[in-house]
Amino acid sequence: MNGAAAAGALTTRPVFADIEAAGRAQRLECLWIAPERAMAPLLVFLHEGLGSVAMWKDWPLQVCEAAGCRGLVVSRSGYGQSTPRPPQERWPVDFMHREARDVLPALLTALGVDARRDRPVLFGHSDGGSIALLYAAMHPDAVAGIAVAAPHTFVEDVTVANIALARQAYLETDLRSRLARYHADVDSAFWGWNDIWLNPDFRRWNIEDHLPRIACPVLAIQGVDDEYGSLAQIRGIRRHAPQTVLLEIPDCRHSPHKDQPAIVIQAVADFVGALDKPGRR
Repeated sequence: MNGAAAAGALTTRPVFADIEAAGRAQRLECLWIAPERAMAPLLVFLHEGLGSVAMWKDWPLQVCEAAGCRGLVVSRSGYGQSTPRPPQERWPVDFMHREARDVLPALLTALGVDARRDRPVLFGHSDGGSIALLYAAMHPDAVAGIAVAAPHTFVEDVTVANIALARQAYLETDLRSRLARYHADVDSAFWGWNDIWLNPDFRRWNIEDHLPRIACPVLAIQGVDDEYGSLAQIRGIRRHAPQTVLLEIPDCRHSPHKDQPAIVIQAVADFVGALDKPGRR
């Protein structure tokens, strides 16, 4: 897609939705893509543990163009331009459950999306992939399908080890300044993610018992060289939810949409195109 086409498709600026969910008031940054495609499937993008609306750059736009979708990109509380995390607050072990059970449904309602009617498709990366899996399990009648890239369903040693290395890099390198481009409060974003994943209590976190409840189609993507998780993550999804289609990508690390964007864009576009008429009914 050329620059002119991209500029034409991305016609909105970020908007903010005020919601009450998970025991708190939250103001969440959102970006609509091609909202004029009112009858097209809605693809909702859920970011990783250090992500935000801005950190996706134009990748969601490319996906929506390839799939003929409208899109919604969201910064969770604590990230991007959304409500920051209070400095003394620590995410609870079940924070992803709360995002899936309470926050995402409240956000969609606040934005005028009737999820049971519109049946959005979710694309989640890393922690966002885990939230997408949980949402599909908890709200089976309010989703058409989910595509997850490098999701976590349980905690592995390799994940914890590399998150500890990220902590060291944040303290000793320019990682903090690079992340600050994408977050109004970079410490809110980084320490919220890093502290919970390195909390010993989080080692017991596991969502495998939710996976058999997923009824919708699933596309599970992972890089063969993912430094934050093994292929046991997505293979376990298919074991518990047999309708899952796996895409294991060589020469690809934890961010398939960055390392192999063309492959992932085509896979997601094909996945959405094959769904049973997602969108308004």
